[in-house]
Amino acid sequence: MDKHTEKSVHGGDVYRNQVELDFSVNINPFGMPDGVKKALGDAIFLCTQYPDEKVSKLSEAMAKKLDVPQECILFGNGASELFVAIIHARKPKTVLVLAPSFSGYEHSAACEDCQVRYYYLKKEDNFELTEHFVQELIRQIKAHEAPDLIFLANPNNPTGVCISFDIISQIVFLCCEHRITLVIDECFIEFTKRQNESLIKTAIHSQFLIVVRAFTKIYGIPGVRLGYLAASEKMVSCLKKQLPEWNVSLLAQYAGAAALQEDEFVQKTSEYVEKQREYLTEKLRLLGLTVWQGEADYLLFYSEKNLYEMLLKKKMLIRDCSNYKGLESGYYRIAVKKQEENDRLIAALEEVLSDENIK
Repeated sequence: MDKHTEKSVHGGDVYRNQVELDFSVNINPFGMPDGVKKALGDAIFLCTQYPDEKVSKLSEAMAKKLDVPQECILFGNGASELFVAIIHARKPKTVLVLAPSFSGYEHSAACEDCQVRYYYLKKEDNFELTEHFVQELIRQIKAHEAPDLIFLANPNNPTGVCISFDIISQIVFLCCEHRITLVIDECFIEFTKRQNESLIKTAIHSQFLIVVRAFTKIYGIPGVRLGYLAASEKMVSCLKKQLPEWNVSLLAQYAGAAALQEDEFVQKTSEYVEKQREYLTEKLRLLGLTVWQGEADYLLFYSEKNLYEMLLKKKMLIRDCSNYKGLESGYYRIAVKKQEENDRLIAALEEVLSDENIK
Protein backbone atom coordinates (compact mmCIF):
# COMPACT_ATOMS: atom_id res chain seq x y z
CA MET A 1 0.00 0.00 0.00
CA ASP A 2 1.28 3.45 -0.85
CA LYS A 3 0.31 7.07 -0.89
CA HIS A 4 -0.66 8.33 -4.33
CA THR A 5 -2.23 11.38 -5.90
CA GLU A 6 -4.39 10.56 -8.91
CA LYS A 7 -5.56 13.02 -11.53
CA SER A 8 -9.30 13.39 -11.37
CA VAL A 9 -9.97 12.55 -15.04
CA HIS A 10 -13.33 11.17 -16.09
CA GLY A 11 -15.16 10.20 -19.23
CA GLY A 12 -17.58 12.45 -21.09
CA ASP A 13 -15.13 15.07 -22.30
CA VAL A 14 -17.25 16.04 -25.31
CA TYR A 15 -16.38 19.71 -24.73
CA ARG A 16 -12.78 19.38 -25.94
CA ASN A 17 -13.27 16.69 -28.60
CA GLN A 18 -15.36 16.32 -31.73
CA VAL A 19 -17.64 13.47 -30.73
CA GLU A 20 -20.69 11.94 -32.38
CA LEU A 21 -20.88 8.80 -30.23
CA ASP A 22 -19.81 8.95 -26.59
CA PHE A 23 -19.06 5.52 -25.10
CA SER A 24 -16.94 7.00 -22.32
CA VAL A 25 -19.80 7.74 -19.91
CA ASN A 26 -22.03 5.05 -18.44
CA ILE A 27 -25.53 6.47 -18.50
CA ASN A 28 -28.81 4.81 -19.45
CA PRO A 29 -28.79 3.88 -23.17
CA PHE A 30 -32.42 5.05 -23.40
CA GLY A 31 -31.45 8.47 -22.08
CA MET A 32 -33.85 10.45 -19.92
CA PRO A 33 -37.40 9.14 -19.27
CA ASP A 34 -40.18 11.24 -20.83
CA GLY A 35 -41.69 11.87 -17.39
CA VAL A 36 -38.44 13.40 -16.20
CA LYS A 37 -38.17 15.57 -19.32
CA LYS A 38 -41.67 16.90 -18.68
CA ALA A 39 -40.90 17.58 -15.01
CA LEU A 40 -37.78 19.55 -15.94
CA GLY A 41 -39.74 21.54 -18.49
CA ASP A 42 -42.42 22.39 -15.95
CA ALA A 43 -39.83 23.29 -13.31
CA ILE A 44 -38.17 25.86 -15.57
CA PHE A 45 -41.05 28.25 -14.93
CA LEU A 46 -40.55 27.94 -11.17
CA CYS A 47 -36.86 28.81 -11.17
CA THR A 48 -37.61 32.34 -9.99
CA GLN A 49 -38.18 30.67 -6.61
CA TYR A 50 -35.62 29.22 -4.21
CA PRO A 51 -35.65 25.43 -4.05
CA ASP A 52 -37.08 23.71 -0.96
CA GLU A 53 -34.10 23.67 1.40
CA LYS A 54 -35.47 20.59 3.18
CA VAL A 55 -36.08 18.71 -0.12
CA SER A 56 -39.35 17.62 1.52
CA LYS A 57 -41.39 16.15 -1.35
CA LEU A 58 -38.49 14.25 -2.83
CA SER A 59 -37.39 12.96 0.59
CA GLU A 60 -40.92 11.79 1.34
CA ALA A 61 -41.21 10.02 -2.01
CA MET A 62 -37.80 8.35 -1.64
CA ALA A 63 -38.54 7.20 1.91
CA LYS A 64 -41.75 5.59 0.70
CA LYS A 65 -40.02 3.92 -2.25
CA LEU A 66 -37.18 2.51 -0.15
CA ASP A 67 -39.43 1.81 2.86
CA VAL A 68 -37.06 3.60 5.24
CA PRO A 69 -37.54 6.57 7.59
CA GLN A 70 -37.27 9.94 5.89
CA GLU A 71 -34.72 11.01 8.50
CA CYS A 72 -32.33 8.33 7.21
CA ILE A 73 -32.03 9.84 3.72
CA LEU A 74 -29.88 12.75 2.60
CA PHE A 75 -29.76 14.32 -0.86
CA GLY A 76 -26.82 16.03 -2.49
CA ASN A 77 -25.64 17.75 -5.65
CA GLY A 78 -24.63 14.41 -7.11
CA ALA A 79 -22.96 11.54 -5.26
CA SER A 80 -19.65 13.41 -5.42
CA GLU A 81 -20.85 16.12 -3.06
CA LEU A 82 -21.93 13.45 -0.59
CA PHE A 83 -18.53 11.73 -0.71
CA VAL A 84 -16.88 15.03 0.20
CA ALA A 85 -19.40 15.63 3.00
CA ILE A 86 -18.63 12.19 4.43
CA ILE A 87 -14.92 12.91 4.50
CA HIS A 88 -15.44 16.33 6.13
CA ALA A 89 -17.75 14.83 8.77
CA ARG A 90 -15.74 11.72 9.63
CA LYS A 91 -12.27 13.30 9.22
CA PRO A 92 -10.47 9.98 8.70
CA LYS A 93 -6.69 9.91 8.90
CA THR A 94 -6.48 6.91 6.59
CA VAL A 95 -8.81 5.92 3.75
CA LEU A 96 -8.76 2.57 1.96
CA VAL A 97 -9.91 2.27 -1.65
CA LEU A 98 -9.74 -0.48 -4.21
CA ALA A 99 -7.47 -0.30 -7.23
CA PRO A 100 -8.80 0.05 -9.81
CA SER A 101 -11.87 2.01 -8.75
CA PHE A 102 -13.57 5.40 -9.09
CA SER A 103 -11.06 8.26 -8.64
CA GLY A 104 -13.69 10.40 -6.93
CA TYR A 105 -12.95 8.66 -3.63
CA GLU A 106 -9.36 9.89 -3.73
CA HIS A 107 -10.51 13.36 -4.74
CA SER A 108 -12.81 13.42 -1.73
CA ALA A 109 -10.08 12.16 0.62
CA ALA A 110 -7.82 15.01 -0.51
CA CYS A 111 -10.29 17.50 0.99
CA GLU A 112 -9.04 16.50 4.45
CA ASP A 113 -5.53 15.55 3.35
CA CYS A 114 -6.12 11.92 4.29
CA GLN A 115 -3.59 9.21 3.63
CA VAL A 116 -5.00 6.99 0.88
CA ARG A 117 -4.15 3.30 0.92
CA TYR A 118 -4.87 0.89 -1.92
CA TYR A 119 -5.96 -2.70 -2.09
CA TYR A 120 -5.04 -4.02 -5.53
CA LEU A 121 -7.54 -6.23 -7.30
CA LYS A 122 -6.10 -8.95 -9.54
CA LYS A 123 -7.04 -9.43 -13.17
CA GLU A 124 -6.53 -13.19 -12.65
CA ASP A 125 -9.46 -13.03 -10.20
CA ASN A 126 -11.58 -11.08 -12.73
CA PHE A 127 -10.89 -8.04 -10.52
CA GLU A 128 -13.22 -9.54 -7.89
CA LEU A 129 -13.00 -8.75 -4.20
CA THR A 130 -12.17 -12.09 -2.61
CA GLU A 131 -11.80 -13.62 0.84
CA HIS A 132 -8.22 -12.35 0.81
CA PHE A 133 -9.49 -8.80 1.36
CA VAL A 134 -11.43 -9.93 4.43
CA GLN A 135 -8.38 -11.69 5.83
CA GLU A 136 -6.17 -8.67 5.16
CA LEU A 137 -8.66 -6.41 6.93
CA ILE A 138 -8.68 -8.77 9.92
CA ARG A 139 -4.87 -8.72 9.95
CA GLN A 140 -4.82 -4.91 9.92
CA ILE A 141 -7.40 -4.73 12.71
CA LYS A 142 -5.35 -7.06 14.91
CA ALA A 143 -2.17 -5.09 14.14
CA HIS A 144 -3.93 -1.79 14.92
CA GLU A 145 -3.30 -0.73 11.30
CA ALA A 146 -6.90 -0.66 10.09
CA PRO A 147 -8.07 2.34 8.03
CA ASP A 148 -10.54 4.82 9.50
CA LEU A 149 -12.75 4.72 6.40
CA ILE A 150 -13.23 2.34 3.46
CA PHE A 151 -14.80 3.11 0.07
CA LEU A 152 -16.24 0.16 -1.87
CA ALA A 153 -18.20 0.35 -5.12
CA ASN A 154 -20.80 -2.32 -5.82
CA PRO A 155 -20.62 -2.83 -8.76
CA ASN A 156 -17.09 -1.51 -9.11
CA ASN A 157 -16.06 1.04 -11.72
CA PRO A 158 -14.43 0.51 -14.25
CA THR A 159 -14.70 -3.28 -13.98
CA GLY A 160 -18.45 -3.66 -13.51
CA VAL A 161 -17.76 -6.52 -11.07
CA CYS A 162 -20.07 -6.90 -8.07
CA ILE A 163 -19.02 -7.95 -4.59
CA SER A 164 -20.49 -11.26 -3.46
CA PHE A 165 -23.07 -10.90 -0.70
CA ASP A 166 -21.08 -13.20 1.56
CA ILE A 167 -17.90 -11.12 1.24
CA ILE A 168 -19.61 -7.77 1.67
CA SER A 169 -21.55 -9.05 4.69
CA GLN A 170 -18.29 -10.04 6.37
CA ILE A 171 -16.81 -6.61 5.64
CA VAL A 172 -19.86 -4.83 7.05
CA PHE A 173 -19.65 -6.88 10.24
CA LEU A 174 -15.94 -6.18 10.72
CA CYS A 175 -16.32 -2.45 10.07
CA CYS A 176 -19.25 -2.03 12.42
CA GLU A 177 -17.57 -4.17 15.10
CA HIS A 178 -14.35 -2.14 14.95
CA ARG A 179 -15.79 1.33 14.29
CA ILE A 180 -14.51 1.68 10.73
CA THR A 181 -16.70 3.88 8.53
CA LEU A 182 -17.73 1.89 5.46
CA VAL A 183 -19.07 3.74 2.42
CA ILE A 184 -20.76 1.55 -0.19
CA ASP A 185 -21.23 3.19 -3.60
CA GLU A 186 -24.29 1.64 -5.28
CA CYS A 187 -24.57 4.17 -8.11
CA PHE A 188 -24.76 1.43 -10.76
CA ILE A 189 -26.65 -1.25 -8.86
CA GLU A 190 -29.95 -0.62 -10.71
CA PHE A 191 -28.30 -1.92 -13.90
CA THR A 192 -27.59 -5.29 -12.26
CA LYS A 193 -29.68 -8.17 -10.99
CA ARG A 194 -28.48 -7.51 -7.45
CA GLN A 195 -30.83 -4.78 -6.33
CA ASN A 196 -32.18 -7.11 -3.67
CA GLU A 197 -28.63 -7.25 -2.22
CA SER A 198 -28.56 -3.51 -1.56
CA LEU A 199 -27.33 -2.57 1.91
CA ILE A 200 -29.67 0.41 2.34
CA LYS A 201 -31.86 -1.38 4.90
CA THR A 202 -28.73 -2.42 6.83
CA ALA A 203 -27.24 1.08 6.73
CA ILE A 204 -30.13 2.79 8.50
CA HIS A 205 -29.54 0.60 11.57
CA SER A 206 -25.76 1.03 11.65
CA GLN A 207 -23.59 3.86 12.97
CA PHE A 208 -20.72 3.05 10.61
CA LEU A 209 -22.31 2.08 7.28
CA ILE A 210 -23.32 4.59 4.58
CA VAL A 211 -24.82 3.67 1.20
CA VAL A 212 -24.57 6.22 -1.62
CA ARG A 213 -26.55 6.25 -4.86
CA ALA A 214 -27.24 8.68 -7.71
CA PHE A 215 -29.95 9.50 -10.22
CA THR A 216 -27.23 10.29 -12.78
CA LYS A 217 -26.72 6.90 -14.42
CA ILE A 218 -30.00 5.01 -14.33
CA TYR A 219 -32.15 8.02 -15.24
CA GLY A 220 -29.67 9.55 -17.71
CA ILE A 221 -29.43 12.98 -16.05
CA PRO A 222 -25.74 13.69 -15.28
CA GLY A 223 -26.27 17.38 -16.02
CA VAL A 224 -28.97 17.71 -13.35
CA ARG A 225 -26.71 16.58 -10.46
CA LEU A 226 -28.69 14.56 -7.93
CA GLY A 227 -27.46 11.91 -5.51
CA TYR A 228 -28.57 10.55 -2.16
CA LEU A 229 -27.36 8.44 0.71
CA ALA A 230 -28.94 6.20 3.31
CA ALA A 231 -27.55 5.93 6.83
CA SER A 232 -28.64 6.05 10.46
CA GLU A 233 -30.57 9.11 11.56
CA LYS A 234 -27.62 10.14 13.72
CA MET A 235 -25.20 9.83 10.79
CA VAL A 236 -27.48 11.75 8.44
CA SER A 237 -27.82 14.56 10.98
CA CYS A 238 -24.03 14.76 11.22
CA LEU A 239 -23.48 14.70 7.44
CA LYS A 240 -26.18 17.30 6.78
CA LYS A 241 -24.08 19.89 8.63
CA GLN A 242 -21.38 19.53 5.98
CA LEU A 243 -23.63 20.55 3.09
CA PRO A 244 -24.38 24.10 1.92
CA GLU A 245 -27.87 25.56 1.99
CA TRP A 246 -30.04 24.94 -1.08
CA ASN A 247 -27.55 22.39 -2.41
CA VAL A 248 -30.28 20.50 -4.31
CA SER A 249 -31.66 22.70 -7.08
CA LEU A 250 -35.35 23.09 -7.83
CA LEU A 251 -34.78 21.36 -11.19
CA ALA A 252 -33.10 18.41 -9.49
CA GLN A 253 -35.91 18.04 -6.97
CA TYR A 254 -38.60 17.99 -9.65
CA ALA A 255 -36.58 15.63 -11.86
CA GLY A 256 -35.94 13.30 -8.92
CA ALA A 257 -39.60 13.14 -7.90
CA ALA A 258 -40.60 12.29 -11.46
CA ALA A 259 -37.83 9.71 -11.80
CA LEU A 260 -39.10 7.78 -8.79
CA GLN A 261 -42.27 7.03 -10.76
CA GLU A 262 -40.27 5.27 -13.50
CA ASP A 263 -40.11 1.68 -12.17
CA GLU A 264 -41.04 0.20 -15.55
CA PHE A 265 -38.32 2.26 -17.24
CA VAL A 266 -35.70 0.96 -14.79
CA GLN A 267 -36.78 -2.66 -15.28
CA LYS A 268 -36.75 -2.27 -19.06
CA THR A 269 -33.27 -0.75 -18.88
CA SER A 270 -31.84 -3.54 -16.73
CA GLU A 271 -33.11 -6.25 -19.08
CA TYR A 272 -31.93 -4.43 -22.21
CA VAL A 273 -28.48 -3.67 -20.81
CA GLU A 274 -27.96 -7.31 -19.85
CA LYS A 275 -28.65 -8.49 -23.40
CA GLN A 276 -26.54 -5.80 -25.02
CA ARG A 277 -23.68 -6.35 -22.57
CA GLU A 278 -23.57 -10.03 -23.54
CA TYR A 279 -23.77 -9.08 -27.23
CA LEU A 280 -20.90 -6.59 -26.94
CA THR A 281 -18.79 -9.03 -24.93
CA GLU A 282 -19.12 -11.68 -27.63
CA LYS A 283 -18.34 -9.23 -30.46
CA LEU A 284 -15.30 -7.77 -28.68
CA ARG A 285 -13.89 -11.23 -27.98
CA LEU A 286 -14.36 -12.22 -31.62
CA LEU A 287 -12.12 -9.25 -32.46
CA GLY A 288 -9.41 -10.77 -30.28
CA LEU A 289 -9.87 -8.35 -27.38
CA THR A 290 -9.66 -9.44 -23.75
CA VAL A 291 -12.94 -8.60 -21.98
CA TRP A 292 -13.65 -8.84 -18.26
CA GLN A 293 -17.05 -10.09 -17.20
CA GLY A 294 -19.00 -7.36 -15.41
CA GLU A 295 -22.62 -6.88 -14.41
CA ALA A 296 -23.16 -3.16 -15.03
CA ASP A 297 -23.84 -0.97 -18.08
CA TYR A 298 -20.19 -0.88 -19.15
CA LEU A 299 -17.36 -3.24 -20.06
CA LEU A 300 -13.64 -3.21 -19.32
CA PHE A 301 -11.40 -4.65 -22.02
CA TYR A 302 -7.75 -4.71 -23.09
CA SER A 303 -5.97 -4.12 -26.38
CA GLU A 304 -2.34 -3.45 -27.25
CA LYS A 305 -3.51 -0.97 -29.88
CA ASN A 306 -4.09 2.74 -29.16
CA LEU A 307 -7.83 2.42 -29.64
CA TYR A 308 -8.63 5.71 -27.91
CA GLU A 309 -6.95 7.84 -30.57
CA MET A 310 -8.02 5.59 -33.42
CA LEU A 311 -11.69 5.81 -32.50
CA LEU A 312 -11.51 9.52 -31.70
CA LYS A 313 -10.54 10.09 -35.34
CA LYS A 314 -13.89 8.48 -36.15
CA LYS A 315 -15.59 10.83 -33.66
CA MET A 316 -16.17 8.06 -31.15
CA LEU A 317 -15.10 8.57 -27.55
CA ILE A 318 -14.20 5.65 -25.28
CA ARG A 319 -12.71 5.74 -21.78
CA ASP A 320 -8.94 5.34 -21.66
CA CYS A 321 -8.42 3.64 -18.28
CA SER A 322 -4.65 4.00 -18.12
CA ASN A 323 -5.00 6.70 -15.42
CA TYR A 324 -6.78 4.30 -13.06
CA LYS A 325 -4.59 3.15 -10.21
CA GLY A 326 -4.01 -0.57 -10.74
CA LEU A 327 -4.41 -0.46 -14.52
CA GLU A 328 -2.06 0.51 -17.32
CA SER A 329 -1.97 1.57 -20.94
CA GLY A 330 -4.22 -0.63 -23.08
CA TYR A 331 -7.19 -0.86 -20.73
CA TYR A 332 -10.42 0.71 -21.99
CA ARG A 333 -14.00 0.99 -20.79
CA ILE A 334 -17.05 1.35 -23.00
CA ALA A 335 -20.66 2.02 -22.09
CA VAL A 336 -23.38 -0.41 -23.14
CA LYS A 337 -25.59 1.58 -25.48
CA LYS A 338 -28.41 0.84 -27.94
CA GLN A 339 -28.01 -1.95 -30.49
CA GLU A 340 -27.43 0.36 -33.45
CA GLU A 341 -24.82 2.39 -31.56
CA ASN A 342 -23.08 -0.75 -30.33
CA ASP A 343 -22.98 -2.03 -33.92
CA ARG A 344 -21.36 1.22 -35.08
CA LEU A 345 -18.68 0.85 -32.43
CA ILE A 346 -17.98 -2.78 -33.38
CA ALA A 347 -17.77 -1.83 -37.07
CA ALA A 348 -15.33 0.98 -36.24
CA LEU A 349 -13.21 -1.37 -34.12
CA GLU A 350 -13.16 -3.95 -36.92
CA GLU A 351 -11.95 -1.26 -39.29
CA VAL A 352 -9.19 0.21 -37.13
CA LEU A 353 -7.93 -3.21 -36.00
CA SER A 354 -7.94 -4.44 -39.62
CA ASP A 355 -5.97 -1.37 -40.73
CA GLU A 356 -3.42 -1.96 -37.97
CA ASN A 357 -2.98 -5.61 -38.95
CA ILE A 358 -2.37 -4.62 -42.58
CA LYS A 359 0.39 -2.24 -41.46
